[in-house]
Amino acid sequence: MANYHVVLHSEGWAVRKAGASKGRVYSTQSEAEARAKKTVKTQGGELFIHNRHGRIRERNSYGRDPYPPKG
Repeated sequence: MANYHVVLHSEGWAVRKAGASKGRVYSTQSEAEARAKKTVKTQGGELFIHNRHGRIRERNSYGRDPYPPKG
């Protein structure tokens, strides 16, 4: 399972796989989020959505979670 990040890019918002220096660029953050969610849901992993300042504002995991919460 891989981690994906939605980050600010000079040409819009990018979706990058963790450890990659390049990623696909979208014009809006919502477009990038939608594409990243679709990718992570099919492949499994975690999605980190960053704000304009680079800080993580949202984090979601998809796929099999080895430590699901009880109740």
